[in-house]
Amino acid sequence: MTESKETGGLKRTLSALNLTTLGIGAMIGAGIFVLTGQAAAQYAGPAIVLSFVVSGLACGFAGLCYAEFASMIPIAGSAYTYSYATLGEFFAWIIGWDLILEYLFAASTVSVGWSGYVVSFLKDFNINLPPQFTDATGTILVNIPELGWKPLNAFAHSLAESGVSIDSLPHVTCVLNLPAMFIVALLSALLVIGIKESANFNNIMVITKVSVIILFIALGFMFVKSANWHPFIPPNKVESTPISEYGSFWEWLKAYGSEFGKYGISGILRGAGVIFFAYIGFDAVSTAAQEAKNPQKDMPVGILGSLSISTVLYILVAIVLTGIVSYKTLNVADSVAVGVDAMGEGMFWLRPIVKLAAIAGLSSVILVMLLGQPRIFFTMSKDGLLPPVFSKVHPRFKTPYVSTIITGVVAMIIAGILPIRILGELVSIGTLLAFIIVCLSVLILRKTKPEIERPFRTPWVPVIPVLGALICFIQMAALPLDTWLRLLVWMSIGFCIYFFYGIRHSKVRSENGKDK
Repeated sequence: MTESKETGGLKRTLSALNLTTLGIGAMIGAGIFVLTGQAAAQYAGPAIVLSFVVSGLACGFAGLCYAEFASMIPIAGSAYTYSYATLGEFFAWIIGWDLILEYLFAASTVSVGWSGYVVSFLKDFNINLPPQFTDATGTILVNIPELGWKPLNAFAHSLAESGVSIDSLPHVTCVLNLPAMFIVALLSALLVIGIKESANFNNIMVITKVSVIILFIALGFMFVKSANWHPFIPPNKVESTPISEYGSFWEWLKAYGSEFGKYGISGILRGAGVIFFAYIGFDAVSTAAQEAKNPQKDMPVGILGSLSISTVLYILVAIVLTGIVSYKTLNVADSVAVGVDAMGEGMFWLRPIVKLAAIAGLSSVILVMLLGQPRIFFTMSKDGLLPPVFSKVHPRFKTPYVSTIITGVVAMIIAGILPIRILGELVSIGTLLAFIIVCLSVLILRKTKPEIERPFRTPWVPVIPVLGALICFIQMAALPLDTWLRLLVWMSIGFCIYFFYGIRHSKVRSENGKDK
């Protein structure tokens, strides 16, 4: 693996504080403002709190493994770099291609959530964007009195229960999500200008959103209704029915397969897999290792510090949000705003503040995702696995500007046409796979190269890496089958690129005289 040199390469400008806020910037966003409510409504109910605990444990174990690698191999590229050093080029390509799925689709996913809050915020000031340009291509929106334009699939059941005829309400089919495309373009331009400028912008966004989240938690506890937490784990109708009523174990298993993930224990696991998307921030910290001032010291602080702070905030918000309103009403893009509305007219002043914090928070997440992806491209290109254009550094701004622009354009297109559910699940499965490989890589490197200096050492090896890999795999297994199929298609495309381009241009193979 080739290291880019300091001269003519990326600029080391990030401190431990920058890295910590970078991680918080990535983690405190879509997970709190969008996915918490949606996962509670669809999968876990109030037990979404337990989903966050499961995901937090997995991330804690994986974070310790990341911290060891980040201090030992302070080079841009995240898990790709670590797997290159431990498992070799082929496995490095697999994880690098997987990380492209993670970061590219993460930026698009969060921009869709950003769009939802911006549209809602503007509506509060009677500024109404054309609805056909505010959601994914083909999404059917229905104009619900007092709520405005909402996705039909999310509100069809509640409208039917209320006796409202869906056909009597105005409908529109969406063409593109233009606000989502706009924010990706804007932040991509900021990242081309410079990493320091981007980090400063991120620091402001982090302070804003964390302050408002703490305010929401503090005020929200006063409006909690304990009845909303009952049942804490809504029953899965198959889990709660004796096997004897299904005639045979195989009939029960077939029924359970169709109901898996819809509340009950399986719902907690699926919820954990879906909201795992929210934890990719500390992974993004490791992509900036080559721009850290003192990576051996600062990277572990940034990774573990941001993970700890974010996990506590996630759990508290989940407790408060599901206590204020019924989890059944949270399958929307602005679930925290729904919680504020339920506090009553006396708290109406908090609504625009929460929306502004959400917009700021989601902006910083998009920024970090768009920052991470080009740096993975940069490292893979330096190793010869991608064309040299991906490692071009701007002569003035010292940023990987070509790969940043390419990332931005592709992320814009994806954000404009795909819905948040599909995007979020793809990001989660990609992230989980990356974490599994990093955990296993720590074990392998401890055996194969025990003499390497490790400024930070993962404690309790092999227990921590094994638990990290195991919990991540369980969450992957709980994700829907169609998400696994999309992952397989994506990885197949990656294999084609590697065997037709990467293997022929690999610098390591060339240096070893193996290129053809």
